[in-house]
Amino acid sequence: MKKQKILIIVGPTSSGKSALAVELARKFGGEVISADSRQVYRGLDIGTGKITEREMRGIPHHMLDVTSPKEVFSAHDFRAHAILAVMGVARGGKLPILCGGTGFYIDALVGRIHLPDVPRDPSLRQRLEKKSTATLFTMLKKRDPRRAHSIDPHNKHRLIRALEIAEAIGKSPARSTKKGSDFEALWIGLAWNKKELERRIRARLMARLKHGMIREARRLHAGGLSYKRMESFGLEYRSLSRFLRKNISRAELEQELARDIPRYAKRQLTYWRRNKDIRWFTPSQKHLIPEKVRAWIKD
Repeated sequence: MKKQKILIIVGPTSSGKSALAVELARKFGGEVISADSRQVYRGLDIGTGKITEREMRGIPHHMLDVTSPKEVFSAHDFRAHAILAVMGVARGGKLPILCGGTGFYIDALVGRIHLPDVPRDPSLRQRLEKKSTATLFTMLKKRDPRRAHSIDPHNKHRLIRALEIAEAIGKSPARSTKKGSDFEALWIGLAWNKKELERRIRARLMARLKHGMIREARRLHAGGLSYKRMESFGLEYRSLSRFLRKNISRAELEQELARDIPRYAKRQLTYWRRNKDIRWFTPSQKHLIPEKVRAWIKD
């Protein structure tokens, strides 16, 4: 049976993935499936850099605003929902375009890794919740060095889940060694030099602060999102939670994010560099991407 084709666009934060996905969707009759572990939550808009309706340019987007930020949405949940989205797009005669920066979710969706069926352990979680993120990360490095290498060391929720899996089965699932996956995928990656990427990250951060990222965090908390839960989303929301509780100043908020977001981008690249199926394009090569996609579609 012929596998469903799916175009996958990856790259570090601020690399222009969303704009490219929209451009290719307009050119080749596609719809976009977001692969971002935080953009599935309603209200986490400015802080996650969620694409706006104007930026979508009429292209339908899926897997955005799926659930409340008060709820937990796991990689298992993402895979189940995203498979339905992909097949729905395909049944409509459109090209599914998977776009996002959460590599673990994308690999789980296409079958490059297999998620363990490990149920939540309330007792273990209760014990781990009392520990700092630094302690949890140290524990994970000892229990599962491979997972520790790719995880956000400040994301308490993910650290606890990784330790929960390690406790149950010894380590996180390995990438599949089988060639191919559950789909026939074309992998496109956007590559920037380090200095230019850091400039883009900084500019995007300042724009989001200007456009109300702090107000958004205040609104989320006023709507019932606890600071503890906000902090669990990592990166922007971790620092915003600390700022709103007056643990850090506005200057320190900016300094933290200007430091932590490039570090996150580096971890994203480290994760993707292991995937030899990705064809990387620099900004000067971007004009070559449509022809690559066109040839793959016709193949």
